Amino acid sequence: MRTGYFSSSRPSSPLHSSTTSTSNSPSHHTSSFSQSLMEDTINDAGATIKKWDLDTSSSTSFNRIANLFRDFREDAQKFLDAVNNLQHAMHFVIKESSSSELLVHAQNLMQIAMKRLQKEMYTILSGNRYFLDSETLSTRSSRRSTRSSVSDDDDHDDEINETTNNEVSTRASEIERVSELVMANLKAIADCMIGAGYGKECVKIYTLNRKSVIDETLYYLGVEKLTSSQIQKMDWEMLEKKTKTWLNAVKIAVSTLLHGEKILCDHVFSASDTIRETCFSEIAKEGAVTLFAFPEMVAKYKQLSLEKMFTVLDLYNSISELWDEIDFIFTSSSLAMVKSQAVSSLLKLGEASRYMLLEFESAIQKDSSKATAGGGVHPLTRYVMNYLVFLSDYSNAFAEIIVDYPLSAQFPLPESYFVSPSPADDDSPSSAISLRLAWLILILLCKLDGKAQHYKEVSLSYLFLANNLNYVVLKVNKSNLKFLLGSDWLSKHITKIKQYMSNYERMGWNKVLTSLQGNSMVEMSLPEAREWFIKFNSGFEEAYRMQSSWAIPDPKLRDEVKISLAKKIISGYRIFYKKYRESMRSGGAKSVVRFAPDDLQNYLSDLFYGAGFSEHGTTSYDSSLPSSFISTSSSHR
Repeated sequence: MRTGYFSSSRPSSPLHSSTTSTSNSPSHHTSSFSQSLMEDTINDAGATIKKWDLDTSSSTSFNRIANLFRDFREDAQKFLDAVNNLQHAMHFVIKESSSSELLVHAQNLMQIAMKRLQKEMYTILSGNRYFLDSETLSTRSSRRSTRSSVSDDDDHDDEINETTNNEVSTRASEIERVSELVMANLKAIADCMIGAGYGKECVKIYTLNRKSVIDETLYYLGVEKLTSSQIQKMDWEMLEKKTKTWLNAVKIAVSTLLHGEKILCDHVFSASDTIRETCFSEIAKEGAVTLFAFPEMVAKYKQLSLEKMFTVLDLYNSISELWDEIDFIFTSSSLAMVKSQAVSSLLKLGEASRYMLLEFESAIQKDSSKATAGGGVHPLTRYVMNYLVFLSDYSNAFAEIIVDYPLSAQFPLPESYFVSPSPADDDSPSSAISLRLAWLILILLCKLDGKAQHYKEVSLSYLFLANNLNYVVLKVNKSNLKFLLGSDWLSKHITKIKQYMSNYERMGWNKVLTSLQGNSMVEMSLPEAREWFIKFNSGFEEAYRMQSSWAIPDPKLRDEVKISLAKKIISGYRIFYKKYRESMRSGGAKSVVRFAPDDLQNYLSDLFYGAGFSEHGTTSYDSSLPSSFISTSSSHR
């Protein structure tokens, strides 16, 4: 077939051999042969192209409205071959300076072909959005098929599940097959139009269609184009709703929408790196900049306060976790603005987080509330530790934010409180966050130490410190703080709790414990024994009366204290009781022996519940917890 001579960009060798094998032939014979060959090639291509002409009556009405690439695969390939042959023939005609009339005819045919290809590309793009989003729709199809196949007959569950899985697999395979065919058709058209010098027209159709897909999808995901002024005028409740919508949208927008669009664009325009980058930039840049601008505007919100820290960290975390994909998708220089906006949002969110962290630290130091009645857990302790527990859930983002952020030692701190959870020469991000968290807890403990000094009873001060440090340790042990602070930090603070409790017992039960030391083994006269019982009764009643309103909210610690006291008090008292009880009664001093050992056990069992203590382990002073943190706690659990 003669058109085969022009399947590449250069004339084929048979044509050259025909012009050089007869050296004696006149040059005008060669020119005439070449011109005739060009005319035949252009006419053959024209016959195929005109068959699908959109404007003239030479093509049937059916051919004008038909979808060439969808319904006539073989004809579509012939059409592309005809366009390519026409293009090669035109290059040859120009090179040989042949008849301008032939070139004009070829150019007219090319315009007809390009118009048809533009129509085909538009039809494919507008009619196959479903198949150009195969990953998302395949997953959705799978879920829908599974839900629609639910049966109440348990005997048939396995059979139904197997059938459902097969249906889902078949459907997914069909979607993938059609998607690959659609992408192949788009690429074939793009290659042909770009090769023919109509890349601009091709890109225009493609970008208009696919940009609308990006814009519409972002709209349905709830991504809005807002201004800083609009953000500043919003109340926090409204802004938080929009933030949650953005957080739900960003992963889909980046990982599925924009990532998928880049893959499609790279495939369709693989013939030209420049066109591919320009095209994707025109499609995605505006929507992506809008997407990544929102977090920066939230970071600049004038009414940021401590309880808003976690919303800011959510935004930071979402961009940080998606950064590798963002870097891959927006790698070209034409999309530098998008990456710059994402970086800017990260920086501003980091600045806002550091500011709120300083506010948090300052709020601890400035707290002027009094120590709690009964020595229970202070609201400040609950507030700070709940805050730090939530903060530890953002360890990766938090570590990035504070890795180069120095500690601010604004007052002298006792070394006994501060235990570094990691080596001093460890500059890793995990070390930075561990150090920061240990520092914040240290500030809290120092503040509590100051509050403890306001109790009149020294023993109550120690009970207060034990309760609060125990609460701190419990919170650490049941959260990510455990892994960040380390076992060494925990063990040293547990030891500190034991020291506090030992001091409490020694100071709070001093008279009782002193009276028992060694007396159980000493022989006494009845008057001496009588005096001993009187002093013991007085000391026990005084300690019990004073401590009846004291609290140990943690059940485990409360039981440990009761067991410890029982061993030290009741064991010694039982020996003395058995030894002198009958003698005291026979001597007419029955009233002196006021407590049986079981009575002491019952009295000790009633201790440490405090006034207003509930079975849930909280006390009435919980109502003084900052309301802002209560709302934060419930929304971030």
